[in-house]
Amino acid sequence: MGFIAWIVVGAIAGFLANQFMGSREGLLMMVVLGIVGGLVGGYIATSVLKVGSVDGINIESIVIATLGAILVVFVMNMAKGGGMRRSR
Repeated sequence: MGFIAWIVVGAIAGFLANQFMGSREGLLMMVVLGIVGGLVGGYIATSVLKVGSVDGINIESIVIATLGAILVVFVMNMAKGGGMRRSR
């Protein structure tokens, strides 16, 4: 996939992941999370689950990248210590 396509899919996936996770990241971080999520999601989808791929700007790529970005945001929140804590 071309560099511009990675940025577009990353931006869309990062935005959707931030909305789903309730995260408040900036534009640059949102795109980075989306691109990393695309890599993670693409690896898991193709190598582990043997389904789909992230190979262009299409619905399948956006869904896989978004799921990967959600996983990346979740792990990032857990690493920061802001995971699934209950308010008292």
